[in-house]
Amino acid sequence: MRRSAAVLAMPLLAALCLAGPASADTVDQGFSADRLARIAPAMTREVEAGTVPGAVTLIARNGRIVHFEAHGFLDSAKTRPMTKDALFRGFSMTKPIVSVAAMALIEQGRMSLRDPISTWFPEFRDMKVLTEIRDERGRTTRVAVPAKRPILVWDLLRHTAGFTYAGTAPFPELKEAYEAVDLEARDTDVSNEDFIKRLAAIPLAYEPGTRWEYSVATDVLGLLVEKVAGARLDRHLDETIFKPLGMTETSFQAMPAQLPRLADAYDADPLKTVSWRSARVEQDPGKRYLRGGAGAVFTAEDYFKFAQMVLNGGRLGDVRILSRETVEFMLSNHIQGLEGSPFPTTGPGYGFGLGWGVRLAEGNAYAPGSVGDAMWAGAGGTSFTIDPKEKIVGVFLSQGPNTRQRTRFLFKSLLYGALVD
Repeated sequence: MRRSAAVLAMPLLAALCLAGPASADTVDQGFSADRLARIAPAMTREVEAGTVPGAVTLIARNGRIVHFEAHGFLDSAKTRPMTKDALFRGFSMTKPIVSVAAMALIEQGRMSLRDPISTWFPEFRDMKVLTEIRDERGRTTRVAVPAKRPILVWDLLRHTAGFTYAGTAPFPELKEAYEAVDLEARDTDVSNEDFIKRLAAIPLAYEPGTRWEYSVATDVLGLLVEKVAGARLDRHLDETIFKPLGMTETSFQAMPAQLPRLADAYDADPLKTVSWRSARVEQDPGKRYLRGGAGAVFTAEDYFKFAQMVLNGGRLGDVRILSRETVEFMLSNHIQGLEGSPFPTTGPGYGFGLGWGVRLAEGNAYAPGSVGDAMWAGAGGTSFTIDPKEKIVGVFLSQGPNTRQRTRFLFKSLLYGALVD
């Protein structure tokens, strides 16, 4: 099946000009070859400084790749050179893919944004919210009170469901509750059913629809996609997104033949152990729920195809995944007037659409870009950006959990610093 997908994708690969770092198109697409050449020494400096063992960088404009290079090493010991076909733990760069899959089901009329998720998961029917209450003496206590409205599919896509992550929970009670049941499946194989039951038994951090709070919402969305599609998440994504786009290296498990190309973080990275326990991509998931918010592995070339499809308004070559209107809707800000923001991932100046951060202004940001550009990143050190105004896709893949913010903004500055026309 993988072979047939690769054969189908061959004309597409040729059309996308996957040849290398400095094609004849570079100047024609508005990039300076000399300025693109700055990327390699910048990455070398990061490797030598111990920021990351290595990285793969890819830049395209108008669907044409103008830069595609590997830097540094695959492994912590720096014994194996990085390759352009290296495989990376994508962590939260899985979220946009699952969000696209959910919107495709909505286009088919199989669910809608305004549907309560309790339609499929009745465990979420009577959720409670952990709320602070002050007594007449000014003392604060926290109690669980009934939520004012149900959690909607829309809330899962825009992270307004009231869920959180253990590591960023606003209250210690929630952090302890998430960790006590291993909700993020770091130590045990939590099944689909157990994940839903355990999550529904924990009070929400906020009222649904009132605050952007980064969370396990996309993990719930992945299980919802499974329910509605009637197929395991990885198989559904393979049939509806990965194979059609020729993403032959993307899955929720690194196959044995891919393991020699699986990039790693430095052993000394203080976040590596806990992050890698969460990913566990080297083995079959077994009964563990497939993490729609963090479980995919992919190459730069594969993720470029997905990002280019989004930039093209839902189409790549002859393959259409979503309508143009749906993509534009996903790339719009959906958290106007709400508390919270994706600042820790995007930096300042971004709102959030349906699956990714979206830029609200030309300024007030850590790196250049355009109003309406979209980006997201993974906790392992990966990031991507799409700029509809400039018709640009940028993919940066590394494995450095502790240094991920430094590298994602560095790459974006290098990308825009090479654009001259």
